[in-house]
Amino acid sequence: MNAAAYPQQALNKAMLEAVDFIHAEGWDAPPTLFALVPAEFLGSIIDDADDAPLALVVQENLPEHIQPGSEELGEYITRIEWPEGVIGAVLAQEIMFRDASAPEQPARPARLFSGVLSEHHNSEGFSLTLLQLRPTEEELAKRGAFAEDEVELRGGPGVAPGVIAALEASFEQH
Repeated sequence: MNAAAYPQQALNKAMLEAVDFIHAEGWDAPPTLFALVPAEFLGSIIDDADDAPLALVVQENLPEHIQPGSEELGEYITRIEWPEGVIGAVLAQEIMFRDASAPEQPARPARLFSGVLSEHHNSEGFSLTLLQLRPTEEELAKRGAFAEDEVELRGGPGVAPGVIAALEASFEQH
């Protein structure tokens, strides 16, 4: 497939699938790394009704001792040599987040989802970072019975540039 087949929307859809996967796993989880591959490579393994151009493939080889948000995790990611066919990656990790617009507030647990499409497969090298704050007990009580199922995401330019740079670096070795 040519580079135009993987627009920003393809990464956006893959990121939302990663959010759904991680949310289903629950909080207090180790970092999870996904390879992004063209869905056509997986053929009959994936649901035919899914029209996503990219498929997530969980990478189960992350060393258990590596902590989320650590320099060691960033260094590990930069050393990955992706096999041919992997055109992007998504890293999900739990962090402590402090809102810069409210410095008086304490840091809160959050999930950070960072994803890239390699510029080798798309001349623009798309990236995206999303943040999901862990709801407090008070927020869950206020929202009602199915509050745990709600996922609120934040995002924007320049979020977690170090994570994006590490993910992009893992594709520079091709």
